[in-house]
Amino acid sequence: MLGGMPTGVDEDTPVFVISVAAQLSGLHAQTLRSYDRLGLVSPGRTSGGGRRYSMRDIALLREVQRLSQEDGVNLAGIKRIIELENMVDALRDRVAALTDELAAAYAAAQNTAASVHASYRRDLVPMPQTALVVWKPKKR
Repeated sequence: MLGGMPTGVDEDTPVFVISVAAQLSGLHAQTLRSYDRLGLVSPGRTSGGGRRYSMRDIALLREVQRLSQEDGVNLAGIKRIIELENMVDALRDRVAALTDELAAAYAAAQNTAASVHASYRRDLVPMPQTALVVWKPKKR
């Protein structure tokens, strides 16, 4: 076990039944059911339909409680906040992916340019600095 979680289980693994999730989050089980119906926190489901909460779900339940109790945000506002935070997370992931893709494309372009430069440098002959003067005689 690493960090109190069994091997192969991470913060997104749905492992807690509703009674344990209620205890861990400090909320009543009926409140968790209401939050699930409203789409605030959507736990995983067993094949029989039972709710299973992950550590991420527990943290989200605590955040919903904090926003409601300490900040006075209503449930519709909390739902919108959660949606916006999820969008921001998705956009951050997309920016990171695009940054990686851009860095790879830039490196590939540099490698291609270097190979092109290497191929034609062998054909060039160094010449001393010379000046070119163009003379045009005047017509008479």
